[in-house]
Amino acid sequence: MASTLDLTPRTTTARGVGSNADTITPVYDYTAEGSAFTRAAKPDYFGWLEHVRAAAGCTRPIRLAGQLLTVEQSTGRVLDQRHTDAMPDAAIYTACGNRRATVCPACAHTYQRDAFQLLRAGLIGGKGIPKTVAQHPAVFATFTAPSFGTVHVRAVKRHTCRNRKRCDCRPEPCHARRDTGLCEHGRPAVCWARHEAGDQALGQPLCLDCYDHTHQVVWNLFSGELWHRTKQAAERHLAKVARRRGIPRVQVVTASGNTRTVAPVRLSHGKVAEFQARGAVHFHALVRLDGVHPDDSTAVIPPPAAFTVADLDDAIRAAVEHVSFASPTHPDQPGGWSIAWGDPDKGLDIRPISLTGDGEVTDSMVAGYLAKYATKSTEVTGHRSVRLDADSIGDYADPDGDHTARLIDACWHTGRPTSTPVPLSERPRDHRPAPGFVDRWECPDCGTHTRYAVCPVCVAHRQASLDAEPTKPATGNPYARLRRWAHMLGFGGHFLTKARRYSVTFQLLRDTRVSYRRHEHQDQADEQPGTLRAVDHLDEDHTTLIVGTLTFAGVGWHTTGDALLANSAAAMARERRTTGREELAHELGTTPAGTVSAAA
Repeated sequence: MASTLDLTPRTTTARGVGSNADTITPVYDYTAEGSAFTRAAKPDYFGWLEHVRAAAGCTRPIRLAGQLLTVEQSTGRVLDQRHTDAMPDAAIYTACGNRRATVCPACAHTYQRDAFQLLRAGLIGGKGIPKTVAQHPAVFATFTAPSFGTVHVRAVKRHTCRNRKRCDCRPEPCHARRDTGLCEHGRPAVCWARHEAGDQALGQPLCLDCYDHTHQVVWNLFSGELWHRTKQAAERHLAKVARRRGIPRVQVVTASGNTRTVAPVRLSHGKVAEFQARGAVHFHALVRLDGVHPDDSTAVIPPPAAFTVADLDDAIRAAVEHVSFASPTHPDQPGGWSIAWGDPDKGLDIRPISLTGDGEVTDSMVAGYLAKYATKSTEVTGHRSVRLDADSIGDYADPDGDHTARLIDACWHTGRPTSTPVPLSERPRDHRPAPGFVDRWECPDCGTHTRYAVCPVCVAHRQASLDAEPTKPATGNPYARLRRWAHMLGFGGHFLTKARRYSVTFQLLRDTRVSYRRHEHQDQADEQPGTLRAVDHLDEDHTTLIVGTLTFAGVGWHTTGDALLANSAAAMARERRTTGREELAHELGTTPAGTVSAAA
C-alpha cells in the first residue's frame, strides 16, 4: 500500500512530517508576541520580572544607569559595589509617576488612590490629621466660569434617574428661542435638538465667530488668582461675622517672634480643577472651617461653636458675588478682560458634607469624585498634546479652525511679545578699562587696596549676584504664559491643590508606601517564627547606607514584548490585590479603602 505522506518537505513549520501534521504559525522577533516569547524563553526571565516589578505596570518607565554603593555609616567604608551593567537590561526601572490616566493608567491609578486618601483625611481625620476635623463645618462647592458665548448643552430640568452620571432622562431642547433666528454672522442662533449624554456637539459654540475665545483663555490663565481672592474675601466675611457676634480676635506669634491679631476662624480647602467640554476650567473644592490656636499656628482646632455650615455657605456666596477684577492691559484690550465667576444662581453649587454616610453628599463620595478628576486633563475637549513651540504650533492652532484650534490660536496670539526689544548696538555698555596695572589705589566701596584698574573684590561680588539671577529674565508681559500653556488652553495651575493645614502631603503618603514595601517581608517573617531576618541581627552602630549615583538613561521599555509581559504581570497582581481587598471588605462588612463609588 502506498504512503500518503509528502516526499517533498513543505515550507510551513509542522510537528512531525507530512501534510497531515498540525501546523504552527511562525513567531517573529519584530512583533510584540515574538519579542515577548523571546524574553520569556530566556533562563533569567523570572529574575528580569522581579527586577522590573517596581515599574511593571507603567507604560513609560524611567531607565536609570549608574552604580549603587553600600556604605558603612560609622566608618564610611564601602562594603559592596554594584553597577547597572550587571543588572537585567543594564538599567534600573522606576515608574514615571504621571497623574494623567491617558498617559499612564497604572501611575494615574496610584495617584488617584493617594488623592482619595489625602482629600478624605481632611474631612474625617487620620494619617496625622486629628479626628476632631469631623466636627468642623465643611461644604462641597463647585465654581464655574462665566459665559463666553452660546454653546450646545444638555439640560434636564427634572431628573427621574437614580444615577446622574448615567442619566437617561429626557433633556430639554438645547436653545429653544422663537425671537431669535440668525446671528450677525448668518448662522442659526437657536438649537431645538435634545442632545444625548455622549453627543459630540456638546460644548461646541453655536457660532464660532461669535464666541469670545480670547476672553476664555485669559480667564483660564487668571482663574488661580480669582480663586485666591475668593478665599480671602470669604475669610474677611467670616471675620466680620465674628466681630458682629462679639467673638474676640486671637493673638498669635509669628515665625519672626512678632505678635499679631488675627480672626478667630480661617478656611482650609482641597481643590480640583476640571475642564468642561467648552474648554473652560471650573473648580470643585472641599472647604472646611477651622479655628485658630493662639500658641500653635499649625494646629487644627474646631472653630467657635457659634459658626455653622450656614455661615460658611453665606461667606462663599458673598465672596463669589463680589470678587471680580480686570486683567492687566494688553494691546488687543487696553482695559483688560473681566475676571469673575459665572452667574451664582446657575454656576455656583454648595452642598454640606455628611460624615455619617447617609446624606446626599458624603465624605467618601466627594473624595472619590475629586480624586477621579485629578487624573484628567483636556481629554474632554478632544485635544491632547505635549507643550507646544514654534515648530509644532501650526499643527494645532488655526484661527479659522474648530473650537479647540481657535482656543490654542488665541493663546499663541495673545501671548505674543508686546514690546520691541532694544537693539544690541543701542544698549548701554559698561566701561571697560585698558589692560595693565595702574598706581595703587583704594576702592571707596570695600576699602581694598589694588593696582588693578577695577576693584577685583567688587567685580567678584557683582559676578556672584549675576550668577544668582535666573537664566531667563522675568518678562514684563503677564500674558506670556499663555504660550507656555497653550496645550492646556491657557490654564497653567495644578489640577489638585490644598491648603497647608487641610491634610497631609503626597510626599508623606509616598514615603509611607516605600517604608511599607521595604518592611513587607518582615511582616511575612513574623508569621513564620523560624524564619531568620537580617534586620534582627543589625546593630544601630553598624547601619549601612545605600548611596546611588544614577543618571537618566532613557524612557520606555526596550521592546513591545517587554511592555506586554510587564504590564500583564502587573495587571494580574492588581487583580489579585483587588480581589483580596474586596473579600476582606466583604468579611468585615465595609467598603474597600480607596474605592471610588459608582456614583462618582
